[in-house]
Amino acid sequence: MPDKDESIISHIEALRQMLLRCIRALGAVLVPLLFLAPKCLDIFIKLILRGNNISLNYFSPVEVFLIQIKFALILDIIICFPYLAKQIWNFCAPALYEHEKKFIKTAVMTSSLLFILGSLFCLFVILPLIINFAMGFTTSNVKAMLGISNVVNLALWLTLSFGVMFQMPLVTYTLIKSQIVSYKTVTNCRPYVVVALLIIAGILTPPDIVSQIMLFTPAYLLFETGLLFAKIRTKKSEERE
Repeated sequence: MPDKDESIISHIEALRQMLLRCIRALGAVLVPLLFLAPKCLDIFIKLILRGNNISLNYFSPVEVFLIQIKFALILDIIICFPYLAKQIWNFCAPALYEHEKKFIKTAVMTSSLLFILGSLFCLFVILPLIINFAMGFTTSNVKAMLGISNVVNLALWLTLSFGVMFQMPLVTYTLIKSQIVSYKTVTNCRPYVVVALLIIAGILTPPDIVSQIMLFTPAYLLFETGLLFAKIRTKKSEERE
């Protein structure tokens, strides 16, 4: 019994040390990012508004300052993510079997790549389309006055949403590979998947049909991609058996 208690205490201590290292890393990187945030935010806004001769407006004294802090915090997490992931992995790895380690490594790497691809797709393709769509309503009597908070928050939220939705092929493939559900079951549930993706797209995006369609379309195509890979693997497994 004392050995068991000591084991629990040692695990709690290891967890505490891991969390402290993560917090220290986030704090150390955050300090310089707070000074770089104005420049980084300016670059981010130029990427969103490229090709449009418009400027963003702010309507309260501390609005831009708060956005810069939020932007610095997000950049802090992104930059520190590899270190944070390594610390979490070092804490969890001793309790895993070799095949579990291999599967988790592959899943994490694939998930990270898909998240990056989704975020870049949103940043360089979707957001400029949304801005161009919004500017298409401008006339001689109707002028656009875009607030910096609205545009930046929309951009950050959509970038995160696309990163999450790009996990669809990994989720589909993993569910079928692990035999939680069969390939045939997933294909039969395709109409329900479509409805679920539409609901998720409606939750993750602002209340406008353009953003929802732009999020739903690549998410559904990625779902079909994951289904295709799962079909190929299922066929190979059947042939092997």
